[in-house]
Amino acid sequence: MTEFAEVVRNRRMTRAFDDRPVEADLLNRLVDLASRAPSAGKTQGWHLVLLEGAETARFWDSTLPAVKRDSFRWQRLLTAPVIALPLADSRAYVERYAEPDKAQTGLGTGPSAWPVPYWTIDTSMAVMTLLLAAEDAGLGALFFGVFRGERELRHGLGIPNGLELLGAIALGYPAEAATSDDRASGPGRSAGRSRRPVRQIIHRGRW
Repeated sequence: MTEFAEVVRNRRMTRAFDDRPVEADLLNRLVDLASRAPSAGKTQGWHLVLLEGAETARFWDSTLPAVKRDSFRWQRLLTAPVIALPLADSRAYVERYAEPDKAQTGLGTGPSAWPVPYWTIDTSMAVMTLLLAAEDAGLGALFFGVFRGERELRHGLGIPNGLELLGAIALGYPAEAATSDDRASGPGRSAGRSRRPVRQIIHRGRW
């Protein structure tokens, strides 16, 4: 196993994949690790719709029209063998906090009682754990937003209305070094930005 600090430092958003399938057992192990992320009341109110192989076309058909694909910058993102859709379930948190050991919090009355949407926070932490687990396993991963076609996608995949779609995760084995004319070979546009030093992040004692 790789040292944790090395996993964190090496993790990148991968935008170029080869089409090798990811073994089911490996996917299960990644999701098992993600399920160990922090969860308020141990509610674990998140789900993952997993599209593999030819099923990934259902995602791209809804979110990236065919007429726009030739001009899409990250052509080898389209070959990712897995697209995972993380979903946050607010109802699960309301129901959990209506149980006897949590009822005194008042959070079991409905989502509006929550000053912070822990379903979104917990699902986000599970996603981050999944990205780190993928790096540790030698896979590439990319989290990205679903900016168009969500309604069609949800309908086509039977996703219940009450679930919040956080985005999409492409998973797979990173492509070998791409040719110079492959638009998927370069890093993202923000890759050249410098990382903020710790001294700019920490505010000790007060702002």
